[in-house]
Amino acid sequence: MDDELEYEQARKRMVEGLCIRMDLTDKRVIEAMLKVERHKFVPERLKGVAYNDYPLEIGEGQTISAPHMVAIMAEKLDVLPNMKVLEVGGGSGYHAAVVAELAKPGHVYSIEIKPTLAERARENLRKAGYENYVTVITGDGTLGYPEEAPFDRIFIAAAAPQIPPPLIEQLRDGGKMLIPLGSRYHQELILIEKENGNIKKRELGGCVFVPMVGKYGFKFSQI
Repeated sequence: MDDELEYEQARKRMVEGLCIRMDLTDKRVIEAMLKVERHKFVPERLKGVAYNDYPLEIGEGQTISAPHMVAIMAEKLDVLPNMKVLEVGGGSGYHAAVVAELAKPGHVYSIEIKPTLAERARENLRKAGYENYVTVITGDGTLGYPEEAPFDRIFIAAAAPQIPPPLIEQLRDGGKMLIPLGSRYHQELILIEKENGNIKKRELGGCVFVPMVGKYGFKFSQI
């Protein structure tokens, strides 16, 4: 059996497990998780465990989120075709690729503060076939990306001590945002909805993400 077939089978087992353990029922999210090749977004030495349901190290002290968290966020964010989406904390590019599958023919703008990871994410996305659907920007994600605002959806893939005001400003009226909000070692995943300029917040459950840095993120002394 060749490697690609083994990866495909492992990916199917991963998604089947998600459907059972977390009651994943959104058909579009299931299809996106089945299609995006997670092994193309992890270091070579970790490809053999790419479809295990836990975070994996990607360098620079960062991780690729566990598949169940990617699926939960994709489901709760409710991304529709042709939407413009902003990701803060691009990491390896995997999460952006899953969201890009849901947003096609829309576009995902992914901001990564660490230049080495940003460049690696671009290469991963190119190899996986998403270079036309995801643009990776190197910069401070807490400031958003005003050049392409407003965004239909925004998701933050790093722990935040506060909701960055620029992200609220750049969220389109009627839009949704997901952010892990809390302390360095424990956060609550918060769904934010913007309606007629007003903000509604809903707690979705506990989570643990690596810390977000930047103007409105954790300071290095807190990490």
